[in-house]
Amino acid sequence: MGVLAAERIKLTSTRSPWWCSAIVVVLALGMAALLAWVARASYGKEGSINLTVSTAVAGISGFGVMVLMIMATLTVTSEYRFGIIRTTFQATPHRAKVILTKAGLVGVYGALLTIVLVFLSYLVAKALGGADAGATLTLSTGDDWREVYGIPIYTFLCVVLAVGIGVLVRQSAAAISLIVLWPLLIEGLLGAFGNFGRNVTPFLPFANASHFYSASPTTANWHWGPGGSLLYFTAFVAIVFGAALVMVNQRDA
Repeated sequence: MGVLAAERIKLTSTRSPWWCSAIVVVLALGMAALLAWVARASYGKEGSINLTVSTAVAGISGFGVMVLMIMATLTVTSEYRFGIIRTTFQATPHRAKVILTKAGLVGVYGALLTIVLVFLSYLVAKALGGADAGATLTLSTGDDWREVYGIPIYTFLCVVLAVGIGVLVRQSAAAISLIVLWPLLIEGLLGAFGNFGRNVTPFLPFANASHFYSASPTTANWHWGPGGSLLYFTAFVAIVFGAALVMVNQRDA
């Protein structure tokens, strides 16, 4: 409980978590409002947007979770940068307990924030989409509800992964670059090469995460369903985070 209290104080007494949280809220609600307005304005025209749950929460799944990952990795790399981690490990010699508590606390916070924003984004998009464009925005199927509960699960796992990367890399710039470039550039490029991309995509971690929480159709040659993709991504996160727990005890603070 002492470790949990210490990590809570660190999280709430620094500026970056508040700024990151504010950015996530703006991205979530702003994207929902913008896409709903575009869907309403283009309704019945060629190239109109189909307003669905995936569209309404695009600001969260596309950018919000990434901001939370950056926030999570900064909770580690900032301590290494300013030497605070030495004091933390002196107070709590069980280093793995510190990292586990940090990842659990930030992960639960991220999951709670995103589940609230999912419902708020849905309501905003439903209200601004109008009766016509908003008619397709419903929570009537299992896939729709998988978007609702899938994004908080995805957020929690991403935050744990980000903390693990922060422990392994230790430098903020390198860790943030890896977090941003990996899902946006590396996996995007690998999946863009025609038949090769369709075959390799099912083995990419973030592609599996998207396959789990998103109901949008995909052209990849999947060998398992959304549940299998969740297990795949969870196993990947566990490997990276497990490596971080091993390395934190083997390297000097």
